[in-house]
Amino acid sequence: MKILYFAWVRERIGLPSEELENRSGTVRDLIEDLRAREVRYAAAFADLSALRVAVDQQLTDFDASIEGASEVAFFPPMTGG
Repeated sequence: MKILYFAWVRERIGLPSEELENRSGTVRDLIEDLRAREVRYAAAFADLSALRVAVDQQLTDFDASIEGASEVAFFPPMTGG
């Protein structure tokens, strides 16, 4: 599965994207797996209220299933301007 990171999430993790084998059932499970990897991931995912997620380019919530998904993207809330 491809994991995409945007804006400050990318800056904290230090990668724009990565390929991971999916062992998680939901987005929340994936986040917990990522947090456990390294401090930089824990920092990026410390405050979920400051994050949005899309699964296969569809905006969703953290309890969404990612079984069979090919892409998960994490990004801050969008603002107008």
